[in-house]
Amino acid sequence: MQELGITILIVAVIAILALVIIFSVIPLGLWISAYAAGVKVGLITLVGMRLRRVVPARIVSPLIKATKAGLELSVSKLEGHYLAGGNVDRVVDALIAAQRANITLPFERAAAIDLAGRKVLDAVQMSVNPKVIETPVVAAMAKDGIEVKAKAKVTVRANIDRLVGGAGEETIIARVGEGIVTTIGSADRHKDVLENPDTISYTVLNKGLDAGTAFEILSIDIADVDVGKNIGAQLQTDQADADKRIAQAKAEERRAMAVAHEQEMKASVQEKRAKVVEAEAQVPLAISQALKEGKIGVMDYYNMKNIMADTEMRESIGKTDRDKDQQDQEEEQE
Repeated sequence: MQELGITILIVAVIAILALVIIFSVIPLGLWISAYAAGVKVGLITLVGMRLRRVVPARIVSPLIKATKAGLELSVSKLEGHYLAGGNVDRVVDALIAAQRANITLPFERAAAIDLAGRKVLDAVQMSVNPKVIETPVVAAMAKDGIEVKAKAKVTVRANIDRLVGGAGEETIIARVGEGIVTTIGSADRHKDVLENPDTISYTVLNKGLDAGTAFEILSIDIADVDVGKNIGAQLQTDQADADKRIAQAKAEERRAMAVAHEQEMKASVQEKRAKVVEAEAQVPLAISQALKEGKIGVMDYYNMKNIMADTEMRESIGKTDRDKDQQDQEEEQE
């Protein structure tokens, strides 16, 4: 009797373990939910998902949602998108939103948009409700040299056909900024831009800035226009300062050349004076030699000395007069 009880207990444990294994492999509760919602998914298909390492709830729950919304989707398509790394639930939500908004969006395109890394549900919502993109403050200079600062608001709508491979919001902002700079730069006066800011919107909007992007530009509105610096005057001032520095450099160069020339002249004068002193040192020797040889007499020698003394006196008087004139000139300058 005791052995029979042990056998029954073992059988019960084995049965419980078998049921646990079966329910862990076969999502019976999910199958019942799908059957109750009218979605035909076989138990073998659910087991196959387990074997393919696909979470059945990630496929069956969106399929139930799509069926209730009136969409015809197959399990194989949803499972293939899941295995490709896509978000099945987000794609189904986008398809339902597109159907409610009467937007044609096939499952293949929605899956491609999702796999491209874009939020397909946000794109569908943006197609229904356009988005406003605000650009940063763009500064440009008109032809009169005055800086003008402008900020624009761009209303865009998602272009679902160009979401795959199309440029994003950054490209729209960059192109609008370029158009603002071009329009302000081509204006003759900054007042023309302040008086008619709509010319910026008109010019930028006609450039077809949404080409190659994932959006369609609906309108461009100038949110703010302000006057900046007088860049033209600042540039002229900088140019004047640069010219002044160049002139000062050239003047310094000429002064250095003049100083060098003066030093060269002084060196030349000193060299000549040295030669004169050397020549004067030879005079007494020459006179002595002439006296010895009898070429000049004693009276000739004294006459020459008188002439030299008279010359030195005249030079001394002239030098005194020149020093006095120079001193008078310095006093007048002071």
